[in-house]
Amino acid sequence: MSKIQLVAEAKLPTQFGIFRMVGFEFPDSHKEHVALVMGDVSNSDEPVLARIHSECLTGDALHSLKCDCGFQLETALRQISAAGRGVLIYHREEGRGIGLINKIRAYALQDQGLDTIEANEALGFAADERNFTVCADIFELLGVKQVRLLTNNPNKIDTMRNAGINVVERVPLNVGENRYNTAYLATKAEKMGHLIVHDEKHEQHRHGVCYSCQGEQLKSEA
Repeated sequence: MSKIQLVAEAKLPTQFGIFRMVGFEFPDSHKEHVALVMGDVSNSDEPVLARIHSECLTGDALHSLKCDCGFQLETALRQISAAGRGVLIYHREEGRGIGLINKIRAYALQDQGLDTIEANEALGFAADERNFTVCADIFELLGVKQVRLLTNNPNKIDTMRNAGINVVERVPLNVGENRYNTAYLATKAEKMGHLIVHDEKHEQHRHGVCYSCQGEQLKSEA
């Protein structure tokens, strides 16, 4: 596969601020990824606050409480905006790389008692099918040399460093815990080595709206 290329960019006003939306594409497969960029991030000795966020339609757009993805996306954009400079790579690897429909199949298996890793493996996939190397290529195309990475996943740090991106700091992103995703977060910590700290106080209270608490008010599942 040929190396990913920067193919388009435009301004994107959001509730968190005005970003530069940059589109990347593999010429042979036309697979796409995007980055939201704020401020001047290229060729600087000052580390850039950055987030690699893997696509999650259910969490990011449909506000699912089964994961912490949507909470992490909003918090990362808010923190980048507050810093006035940073990058969020939207990594198009839905369901840890298994795709949306297989993710729904995995959800069905989780409803039967399997954890997230067991469900993926029951469908014939690895626990995590994602390739983070492309994100290092995107950082390179944006001119980013040093990052303060918003993540709980050590694998992202290792991949960036192995690809030549200097991760100078890990910035924790422990948000969005609620009664529907506590087991999911525990599985990520215990089986995948994610550095998760349970926060019973709900980080979203700091922003005036606690979606986790709203989730607690939902009717019990049948």
